[in-house]
Amino acid sequence: MNKDHNVVWNNCLSIIRDNIPAVSFITWFRPIIPLSLERNVLTIQVPSAFFYEYLEEHFIDIMKKTLRKELGQDAMLEYNIVMDRTSVNAKPYTVKLPAKEGTKLTNQPVSLPLMTDQPIKNPFIIPGIKKVHVNPQLNAACTFNNFVEGDCNRLARSAGYAVANSPGKTAFNPLFIYGGTGLGKTHLSQAIGIEVKNRYPEKTVLYVSANKFITQFSEATRKNERNDFLHFYQMIDVLIIDDVHEFAGKEKSQDTFFHIFNHLHQTGKQLILTSDRPPIELTGLSKRIISRFKWGLSADLQSPDYNTRLAILKQKTYNDGIELPDEVIEYIASSISSNIRELEGALITLLAQSTLNKKTITPDLARNIIDKQVKHTKREITLDYIQKVVCDYFDMNVDVLQSKTRKREIVQARQIAMYFSKNLTSSSLSTIGSVIGGKDHATVLHAYKTVNNLSETNKEFKSYIADIEKKLKVY
Repeated sequence: MNKDHNVVWNNCLSIIRDNIPAVSFITWFRPIIPLSLERNVLTIQVPSAFFYEYLEEHFIDIMKKTLRKELGQDAMLEYNIVMDRTSVNAKPYTVKLPAKEGTKLTNQPVSLPLMTDQPIKNPFIIPGIKKVHVNPQLNAACTFNNFVEGDCNRLARSAGYAVANSPGKTAFNPLFIYGGTGLGKTHLSQAIGIEVKNRYPEKTVLYVSANKFITQFSEATRKNERNDFLHFYQMIDVLIIDDVHEFAGKEKSQDTFFHIFNHLHQTGKQLILTSDRPPIELTGLSKRIISRFKWGLSADLQSPDYNTRLAILKQKTYNDGIELPDEVIEYIASSISSNIRELEGALITLLAQSTLNKKTITPDLARNIIDKQVKHTKREITLDYIQKVVCDYFDMNVDVLQSKTRKREIVQARQIAMYFSKNLTSSSLSTIGSVIGGKDHATVLHAYKTVNNLSETNKEFKSYIADIEKKLKVY
C-alpha cells in the first residue's frame, strides 16, 4: 500500500519534535515542505543551501532514524533546495542523499551548482564557504594579555576568562558587560572571542556591533532574505553583540535578535553583550529582551583607579617599545582619570608632538601638552597617587606604609601621606584613615597636626614636605 508523503513526514516530525529543543524544531523543521514520496524516496523542500547544510550537520541522525522507522532500512531522502526566493524564475535544484546504515551522510559527495549567480546572502560569509570560514571580525590587538586588571574591572575580566575557557557551559550566559565610554567593553568582549578561537579553533565566533546588525537586517529585509540572515546568526557558537543599547526603538531588529538569542541560548551557544548601562536602566527595548539580558551575569567596568591607570600606561609603553621617565607616566596617570581611551590618547598625543617637534619627552613637555588636552582642568589627586609619591620619595613599598609597623620612619611617612591627603583631596578623615593603614579619623587628625608642627620647627622635615609637594605638582 502506497504511503502519502505528508503522512510520512508528519509521523517523522512527531518523533523529532519530542527529541530536540522546541526552538530548534520551530526554526529548522517547520519551514520544511514534504513534496513527494516515490517508492522509498522522500523528497523535502528546504529554503536554502545553508539550511540543507545545517540539517545535515546537526539533525541527520534523528532524521535517518525516523525515516527508516517509516519506510524501512532502504529509505532514501532528497533535498529540494530553493536557491533564491526573490526571483520569479528561480528554479530549485535537488540533492539526493542515501539514508542507508553505515553511510556517513555528511561525507557523501553531492553535486551542487556554483553559486556565483545566486549566492546565499549572509552578512559575513563568502557564498559557498562553510561556517568555519566565517571571519570573526576581531581585532588581534584586543587580547587578555593587553587588558590590564584592576579593582575597576576584576569581576568582568574574571567572568570573561571563565567564559573563554568554557563557552556556553558556565552560568555566565549571557555575559552582559556594561560601563561608560572608553572603559574597555569592546576590548574585553573581543579578548573573550580571541581566547575562544585560540582554545577552540573549530568554534564559530562573531563580533558585531548592534548598529551593524541593524543595518544588515534592514538590507536583508529589503532583499527578502530574512531567513538567510536569521539562519546565519543561529549557527554562530559565540556571538558578541557590542552596544546593545543601540537596539532601542528598533522593534523589528529586536524581534529578530530575540529569536536568535533564544536559539543560541537553548542550544548551548555563548552570548556576550555590551552596553553603556546595566539591563535595568535600558530604555526602548522590550521587556522580554531585557529579561533575557538578566539571565546570566551583569558585570560593570568602572573608571580605572590611579594604580590601574599607571599599569595601563606602563604596559602600553612597554608593548610599543617606548621609554618614558616614570615622572612623565605618573603625571599622565594623575592628570587623566575619566577613561582608558583618553588616557591612551594623551600618551599618543605626547609621543606625536615629541616626534614632530623633535623634542625629548620631559616632565615639562608632558605638562604643557597634557594640560592643553585636558583643557586646563585641575587633575585628580587621589589617595593612591599621594601614597605612591610619598613612598617613592622615601624609597619604600606602599604595602609597608599600610602595614601595622610602628617603626619611626614608616610612621612618619604615613603621617605625611595623611597630611597631603587632607590638604589635597575632598576625602573625609575616616576615608583617609581607612585607606592609609586602616586607621580612624582621630589618627589622621593627629598626623595632620604633627606634620604641621614639624614643618614649622624642623628645617630638614620642612624640605621633605616641599619636595613631595613639588612632586605632587601642586601650584
